[in-house]
Amino acid sequence: MPERRALPCPPPLLPLGMATFAAAVAGFVLTLAFPALGWWPMAFLAVPLALICLIGRGGWGAVLVGFVFGMVFFLVNVSFTARYLGPVPWLALSMLEALLTAALAPPLAWAYRWLPRLAPGAVGRLVLLPALVAGLWTMREEVLGTFPYGGFPWGRVGVTQVDGPAAQVASWGGMNGLTFLVVFVCAAGIEYVRLRRLHDLRAAVPVVAAAAVLLLLPQFPTTPAGSIRVGAVQGNGPTGYFDQRTPGAVLDAQLAATAPILNERMDVLLWPEGGIDSDPLRDDTTAAVLDGLSGRLRAPLLVSAITERGADLFNSALLWQAGKANPVAVYDKRHPVPFGEYVPDRAVYRFFAPDLIDLIQREYTPGVKPPVFDVHGVGVGLAICFDVIYDDVIWDGARGGAEVYMFQTNNADFRGTDENLQQLAFARMRAIETGRSVVNISTVGTSQIIAPDGTEIAGLAADRPGALLEDVPVRTGLTPAVTIGPVLSWILGWGSAVALAAVGVLVRSRRRYRADAGDAGPDGTGIVETP
Repeated sequence: MPERRALPCPPPLLPLGMATFAAAVAGFVLTLAFPALGWWPMAFLAVPLALICLIGRGGWGAVLVGFVFGMVFFLVNVSFTARYLGPVPWLALSMLEALLTAALAPPLAWAYRWLPRLAPGAVGRLVLLPALVAGLWTMREEVLGTFPYGGFPWGRVGVTQVDGPAAQVASWGGMNGLTFLVVFVCAAGIEYVRLRRLHDLRAAVPVVAAAAVLLLLPQFPTTPAGSIRVGAVQGNGPTGYFDQRTPGAVLDAQLAATAPILNERMDVLLWPEGGIDSDPLRDDTTAAVLDGLSGRLRAPLLVSAITERGADLFNSALLWQAGKANPVAVYDKRHPVPFGEYVPDRAVYRFFAPDLIDLIQREYTPGVKPPVFDVHGVGVGLAICFDVIYDDVIWDGARGGAEVYMFQTNNADFRGTDENLQQLAFARMRAIETGRSVVNISTVGTSQIIAPDGTEIAGLAADRPGALLEDVPVRTGLTPAVTIGPVLSWILGWGSAVALAAVGVLVRSRRRYRADAGDAGPDGTGIVETP
């Protein structure tokens, strides 16, 4: 009776040692696509290189390659976390993100192993396989952006394209859709070369079509609805965690920077996160200052402070207007930063780093209110600092009636790093994604007023006080990114995991069928007979 055995899979494109080194290079090259450099074409070099390292790999080899890629990428990309607190938070965050990246590398390798067995033709290799790979990459970004403790969706491929011609795609599919298309183009290009059909123009159609979508798809149009005159003030006060300051120093810095526009007409005055260093809900002196400022301007204030209600602390945006029962409206930051604004499982982490954990005394409570204020009949969407990187906050704002966005942030703890520019890239991408103007104001910069197409209307450089006063365009109408964003994200991400599982089951079923039928061929996909 002849013995039946499966033929081995084709060997990896790169030996493991070379693939590990190439993965490190890919991780570093991808960081070049993020601000401050912002060389967006680097994403189209880094992603193919990272994928080539996974082609033909087994599960553990993929884990190693994925870990090295993730570790190098995050060590560079989030190096700003070491600015004041030293290497421990930086290394811990980078290690966690690298481990998650590694854990989700095998599905990419399995896609390259399984799908060509099921669909070895041009359609399978140039359309289905790139789509599955792009979906699994998007899924990995979604996991990093939601787990653990709400996730950290910072290093997304889509945001690298904010200065490139592909940025407009975000208005149709959000940043997840943009990530998907970038990875699809890269994966399809790899397969076009691997098929050795460089002179067959028909085989290049999927690659060219996807690239054309990236380069030529216009931004989804939203409807102009007038403008709102916004004053936005960057006080450059002592707002860092370790800054030495006297009581009221931050408020005084904001008032001083506001002085040049005190006599100007405006519809609303916007101050940044942390622009008030006392709780105006409990401090009558601060409340009186805000009342006086609003009265002099004859306009409401959109300010930010740490507020205490009962036993809970909140990082809050407050709409304040003289002559009204203040605050007129409150929004509390929906995604407080783990290990920055609260400590999850404090007892566990304090065991490992008590000095660092004890620095974080306050425990902010996540907000639940809609991220929208009504300012003289204009819907103003809100996000406080890192809220801007979470899709749900932005999408809920647009669906709740936001016609313009006003983001408040405090980058003082990251002075001298690229953090403020990377966060600003998210703000610009949100403008494109929603078709709305964005006023992004920081305590210390960089601050910008951003048009609905992501371009700068006006700005303030970092580390200097200043004030902006502009007529900011107001828009209505929802983009596809907002209306179908959650469903599309599920389909592209988690749907790809379901698709991979289905492919695996079908490949395994085909193997068993061929084994039972004794019909294995020498194509590396079935069973062969040996004496």
